[in-house]
Amino acid sequence: MYIIPAIDILDKKVVRLREGNYSEATFYDVTLEEMIEKYQSNGTEYVHIIDLNGAKGDFSNQEYLFDIIKKTEMKVQYGGGVRSIEKVKELLDAGIHRVIVGTQAITNPDFLPQLSEQVCGKEKLSDQIVVAIDVLDEVIKYSGWMESSPIKLMDYVDRCLNLGFFRFLCTDINKDGKLGGAGVELYTKLLDHSPFIKLIASGGISSMDDIKGLQDIKVEACVVGKAIYEGRITVEQVKDWNLKSLISF
Repeated sequence: MYIIPAIDILDKKVVRLREGNYSEATFYDVTLEEMIEKYQSNGTEYVHIIDLNGAKGDFSNQEYLFDIIKKTEMKVQYGGGVRSIEKVKELLDAGIHRVIVGTQAITNPDFLPQLSEQVCGKEKLSDQIVVAIDVLDEVIKYSGWMESSPIKLMDYVDRCLNLGFFRFLCTDINKDGKLGGAGVELYTKLLDHSPFIKLIASGGISSMDDIKGLQDIKVEACVVGKAIYEGRITVEQVKDWNLKSLISF
């Protein structure tokens, strides 16, 4: 299991939100370029970037992000406002290594089948699509966690698998931004249901002990943001963990 450092961008600034609330944003005095440079090392290949403007349909950050991505060897896992097949293609063409799809995949029943056929089927890029599942008490939430989906969690996972999508980014909303520990119970249920999925855990990770707990249940990776900014997990610990994971793999 490896750690993916998270960087949220709002108005070209590095921020963190609490429970997805834009009015509760903490701004950090560091640039995106500086953050990526800090993380880059042998073993730490990925960085998780969420464009919070893009999530609201404002792509004013996009040129800025693309310029930075072209200059780095880090592989970027990107999310934020990916609501069309054309946007997925644009991001992949720009050098994004993994594209996260969320709200559109939940609300538009044609989106995932079309994505599977037009992008993944023809170009065999299923490995580069991450299906985001934001969960509150086993209910799937979307549109900034304001809306609830009637689709049952496990049924949705099965539907995605049937379409060829196997990598999931699961955020336990109860845990997100609170540094209160990871949603091990939720992730265990998902992996018990479908042991062969590639699960990326997100939300609540506050210590290396939390990361060890996620490794024990065999998630593929975990996204860590606030714990690093708040000094609970150091950049060196992330690098050391990822290097050891690479060697043991």
